[in-house]
Amino acid sequence: MDAVRAAIRDVPDFPKKGVVFKDITPVLADPKLLRQVVDAFVAHWKDQRIDRVVGIESRGFLFAAPVAYALGAGLAIARKPGKLPWQVVREVYALEYGEDALELHVDAVGPGQRVIVLDDVLATGGTADAVGRLVTKQGAELAGYSFLMELGFLHGARRLGPDKVHSLVQF
Repeated sequence: MDAVRAAIRDVPDFPKKGVVFKDITPVLADPKLLRQVVDAFVAHWKDQRIDRVVGIESRGFLFAAPVAYALGAGLAIARKPGKLPWQVVREVYALEYGEDALELHVDAVGPGQRVIVLDDVLATGGTADAVGRLVTKQGAELAGYSFLMELGFLHGARRLGPDKVHSLVQF
């Protein structure tokens, strides 16, 4: 994963001053690195009978689809309110200043299914935690979370439960 870590570039002051954005587009553009990332996710979950992979809007979709395919699992997507076309369940979560929400189709996951939640980055864990709650609210079993990168200094794994978090690269 050293080459993957090295390919993730820092973009200072994006999306606002003082933030250093971790840009994964160089990883996506390199076929060898993209394959390495997808293969690493699959290797971690392949023997755990995963029924659904839930990708979080929007960069989580980029990894969730090929991982679901490789695992022989279904794909579900968690989106911001108003983006899904059918009946949804919603989970509101706190931001530093205010709140946000994510939605999942009511039939995206269900009782007896083992589900993983996949996203590009684990920061504070608020977004992933909200999706995990959506999964369990529907009666599915949350097998765990996977992330391309984890910003360890923000302690998001503590929020999700360190035994449930799988990250390929740490910053």
